[in-house]
Amino acid sequence: MATETRTTNKYVDEFTSLLKETWLGYAFVIPATIVLALIVLYPTVRGVMMAFQEMSLLQPNQVAFIGLQNFYQMVGDPNFWMALKNSVLLTVLAVSLEYLLGLGLALVLKQKVPGIKIFRNFAMVTWVLPVVVMVIIFRWLVQPDYGLLNVILGSLGLPTTYWFGSPTWAFPLIVVMHVWRNAPFFAIALMASMQSIPESYYEAAAMDGASKLQQFRYITLPNISYVSMIMIILHVIFTLNNFDIVFLSTGGGPLGTTEVLATYVYKLAFNQYTLGYAASIGLVMLILLMFFTVVYVKLEEID
Repeated sequence: MATETRTTNKYVDEFTSLLKETWLGYAFVIPATIVLALIVLYPTVRGVMMAFQEMSLLQPNQVAFIGLQNFYQMVGDPNFWMALKNSVLLTVLAVSLEYLLGLGLALVLKQKVPGIKIFRNFAMVTWVLPVVVMVIIFRWLVQPDYGLLNVILGSLGLPTTYWFGSPTWAFPLIVVMHVWRNAPFFAIALMASMQSIPESYYEAAAMDGASKLQQFRYITLPNISYVSMIMIILHVIFTLNNFDIVFLSTGGGPLGTTEVLATYVYKLAFNQYTLGYAASIGLVMLILLMFFTVVYVKLEEID
């Protein structure tokens, strides 16, 4: 009987201790949860509600529920389809080039040669620079009168122009800026993944007569595939949602050739004051980003 009483008391003590620890955990988590709900959840819910309303920034108190009318307008809006096309094209081109150049740079950075550590440090400079500094550098490079690129072209007798003002060259320049900024980040992540591959794999493959290309194809690529997919998904999310590079360099021009969804939503909300319609396009962006976020989470669970 005494043994049963001690056992019961032991379970009661453990339950009481667990309860105290649980409430202590809630005491720490609840304030952060409330703050998170205020700064993330409420604006998100409010934005979703606005997507089904007619609302102007000039008259924020005059709100009318219009159902799917904003989305019907979106279907017939050529500017929306242009922005969507540019967003998708920018994401595909930029992320593809970032990965390919990052992979090539990673193969260089992993080599054990004198001075490679210094080169690794310098390789990250473009990624750590603030976006506004990067845009200033590129705008200076393509200035018509004194930009380095135009000076070189002029010395060769070739025509010069302000490249960001050209409907032909503005969009490729946006892609170049994305790649210039993000390819080193791909390189560092992929290099770290490559360094985790045991050297014995390559030694065994070399003994079996495998060439360097075959070692890369059958050893390196499979072993960095997980990191590669994570990096690609993350940068698809970042690029599809990117605003600052386009806004600071071209503002969506010239003639809408560099307009992306993020800049188009900004113009609708703060230039044309159509908050409801802007929110409906924002909801489309949210759905696209949630899709890639789900893919990212699933890939994380596989590890």
